[in-house]
Amino acid sequence: MHVQLRRLSLMHFRNHVEADLQLGPQVNCFIGPNGVGKTNLLDAVHYLSLCKSYFDPIDQNNIRHGEDVFLVKGVVAGEDDDELSCSVRRGQRKVFLRNKKEYERLADHVGRYPCVMITPYDGQLVLEGSELRRKFLDGLIAQFDRAYLNALVRYNRALAQRNVMLKRMAEQGGGAAADLEPWDDQLIAHGTVVHAGRRAFLNELVPLVVQHYQGISAGPEQIALEYRTELGSTPMAELLHRSWERDRAALHTTAGVHKDDLVFLIDGRPMKRFGSQGQQKTFLIALKLAQFDLTRERSGGKPLLMLDDIFDKIDPQRMRHLLQLLGGHRFGQVLITDTDAQRLHRALDGLDLDVRFFHLAHDEAIQMETLERTVVG
Repeated sequence: MHVQLRRLSLMHFRNHVEADLQLGPQVNCFIGPNGVGKTNLLDAVHYLSLCKSYFDPIDQNNIRHGEDVFLVKGVVAGEDDDELSCSVRRGQRKVFLRNKKEYERLADHVGRYPCVMITPYDGQLVLEGSELRRKFLDGLIAQFDRAYLNALVRYNRALAQRNVMLKRMAEQGGGAAADLEPWDDQLIAHGTVVHAGRRAFLNELVPLVVQHYQGISAGPEQIALEYRTELGSTPMAELLHRSWERDRAALHTTAGVHKDDLVFLIDGRPMKRFGSQGQQKTFLIALKLAQFDLTRERSGGKPLLMLDDIFDKIDPQRMRHLLQLLGGHRFGQVLITDTDAQRLHRALDGLDLDVRFFHLAHDEAIQMETLERTVVG
């Protein structure tokens, strides 16, 4: 089985007043000029999968300007179709329902209907700091490893409390390392679980990234992905002991798994500095395809794949590789955004796939209820 979204409905989400789409089981293409909200449709699907936006972690920022609430609804195919609903009202908590019942914890939904998104925004994984890469890695693992997610949540909670204690010591004067032992014990216990989970996951992920990169690129360059962590050679307890004076001076915890990083390398050198734009894009596509493979393996089905405006950003060779994967039915349901309908028609023509086109326009009178839909093949 794979994740198949039959229907997507929006109200006051980002720039959309209202939308109601009946989606096809294989490839769905959202076509229109920049600014009409194509990417926002994918982000709405991301909410239904992972209970949050792909682009903006502050839920209320996704409410249409001038409105008080947004609503995203979906119907996922199955023996008995599942109805999903996510709503956010200004000043109130997010409400997520499955078949009209609210989850006690949103974490209980994560991983049930997995999705993978490939977007130009992913370039930040290469260019930005380590926090973004840690969040990316944690998000992948947490979807399918409840013990990891619980350890990560508890680690972060203990970390926040330890940092408060360090600041309090500075304000009040004095304090000893022994005063931090209750938090240290938690950081040691949960940090060890997080470290082991990351290392095991990356042992599976990295060979897949390399394999996909070689499949997409015809270049001779060698790529690698390294897990940089102080816990590789030093136990967590010793790290905390060593960093006591530094922590007290900095007013926060300076050592632990919250400082881990993923390093993307090309021919042994940092991709950020020495990789061309084309090589960086190829690496990111390979990374996301590897994510898809592992997600499929761990979930037992094909996750929903979303390709946001990437055919405009990659050369014909990379496009050809993706289309070969599409034509080989490697994926289940796919959602694609693009500004050029003809380009997608040419790319997808001849593939043995159900392909549907949804045309968006700036004209607010049309909204989304009367979107033109054609089927190819």
